[in-house]
Amino acid sequence: MNNKDYLINDAEHLYVYKLKNIDTIARELKLNRKTVMNWKEQFDWDTRRRQYTQSKTAFHEELYEFARKVMKDITIDMESGEKVDPGRFYAFCRLLPMFGKVKSYEDVIAMSKAKPVKKGLTAEMVARIEEEILGIPQNNNENNDETE
Repeated sequence: MNNKDYLINDAEHLYVYKLKNIDTIARELKLNRKTVMNWKEQFDWDTRRRQYTQSKTAFHEELYEFARKVMKDITIDMESGEKVDPGRFYAFCRLLPMFGKVKSYEDVIAMSKAKPVKKGLTAEMVARIEEEILGIPQNNNENNDETE
């Protein structure tokens, strides 16, 4: 395996499993953005990322459902006065710490799907600040008359 193959594998891992974008990968691996984009298209990283996130989402849903079922069974036994199997208590207690990991994973997915917030001032915002805060009147009509 040559250096290029290692870089392709690293870039793919960052894109598919770490959910990083092309610009970040290019910067981290000191590669040209276009090179990373070509690899992404050539090796169909979008499909692999989609499959990975779907498998993770499915697993997390199953984990939640399993924990709910165990908790419900324990609750039913406790309410009916039956002895609760220690194995179920143990399994439930082992599941609880996993929910933090599940939540952080879901947050990463949500952030990767969120639209980036544009920063900075638009021309309309600047005009509004000038008019409302600085007291500089906007002369849009006068500028239009001068150009005619």
